[in-house]
Amino acid sequence: MKNRIVVTGAAGFLGGRTVKFLAEHYSNYQIIATSRRNHRASEFDAYQCEFIAGDLLMPDFCEKLTQNTDIVVHCAALSAPFGKYSSFYQSNYFATKTLLDTSIKNGVKKFIFISTPSVYFNFKDRFNIKESDLLPTTIVNHYAATKLMAETYVLNANDKGIQTIALRPRAIIGAEDTVIFPRILEAYKKNKLKIVGNGKNSCDFTCVRNVIEAIICAIDAPPSSYGQAYNITDGNPVLFWETLNYALTALNLTPPSKKVPFSIALCAAGIIEMNSKFFLNHKEPSLTKYGVGILAKSMTLDISKAKENLNYSPVMKTYEGINEYIKWKLTQN
Repeated sequence: MKNRIVVTGAAGFLGGRTVKFLAEHYSNYQIIATSRRNHRASEFDAYQCEFIAGDLLMPDFCEKLTQNTDIVVHCAALSAPFGKYSSFYQSNYFATKTLLDTSIKNGVKKFIFISTPSVYFNFKDRFNIKESDLLPTTIVNHYAATKLMAETYVLNANDKGIQTIALRPRAIIGAEDTVIFPRILEAYKKNKLKIVGNGKNSCDFTCVRNVIEAIICAIDAPPSSYGQAYNITDGNPVLFWETLNYALTALNLTPPSKKVPFSIALCAAGIIEMNSKFFLNHKEPSLTKYGVGILAKSMTLDISKAKENLNYSPVMKTYEGINEYIKWKLTQN
């Protein structure tokens, strides 16, 4: 029998791309795609992948899903900068715990958890952040806080009947992106996209193909590399606004030129968030404090640990990932 790999969050960006890549290039594995939503089931059928719809909050479903499984790649998450804490707790922590507990019970060998470098963010410029650097006293939002809780639970389980590892990919981009560029384009459409601060901030992106490469490296990594978290990026920081303006221009959009001071934008975002919290049932607003911080502050990661321990090496450059998204996006219109 082929080794069986379960990929969660298959209806999403990273999960879907991971399923298709593994199915195309690793015929020695049986790839199982899972998600609560089944609208991509026929798409995965074309790749000869089995699709199983279900809710990771349900222990019975996780029990069935992980039977006879060798590896779990857990991409599913509620990824948003704003919302109710209970929703993030359920989707990001409790679902992960349920899936991991049943994985251990059913003898799954490896559990690869997709975490987030948002845990580092503190509204200040930060460069070459290492995994060993102290985290902020206050985690920036519910998404990052609950992902950190889940990551801690996952890593604490290492060598307790399973090998576990966490990857922290920064700002995933590429064809089929449903998170980063869609939010930017939505803000642009509503005339809400402004240059915050001096427009000179630098950042890391991660091509989705590089995240998949990191997943493959994690699958093949020695046991000594498990039980730890790893930063994952393209390895070449870029100027945020220069890169964004390139993408907008390629999409036949005029880049924004108006600048807004960081302090004013942050204050405005705080007011908008309060309005959403108290009057709009926590609906994600068009501007959040975290979003303002991302637009204004530099944040780059050190990936030397992933290179050394996982033998990770980026296989795509940032602008290649952006061009991949642009080419795909233009076919959607």
